[in-house]
Amino acid sequence: MATARQARGAYGERRAATWYEQRGFQVLARNWRSGRTGELDLVLRRDRLVVFCEVKARRTEDFGVAEAVTPQKQARIRRLAAAYLAHAELGSVMLRFDVACVVGTRLEVIESAF
Repeated sequence: MATARQARGAYGERRAATWYEQRGFQVLARNWRSGRTGELDLVLRRDRLVVFCEVKARRTEDFGVAEAVTPQKQARIRRLAAAYLAHAELGSVMLRFDVACVVGTRLEVIESAF
């Protein structure tokens, strides 16, 4: 059985994926893993643009939301993105790194967050 935290995370990822789909993006991957180095929450594509989106879902803003994507976390996401691109063979694409913040039921997507 999923914990409340896992359920909140899954809800946040669904909300963010829907937001992107409504803007013409295709979801290429959810929760993509490369060995034990980590996970990409969402990988999306629209035309030549590939977006790697880190989703942060919180009950409240008490401890920050987007701030949770530290420089160390950003570096890990970049390494994972490189591994994904080597695996996926997408050809020539442009990259963007976004953060989707879900607090309660409110969604804010920060495009080009890092």
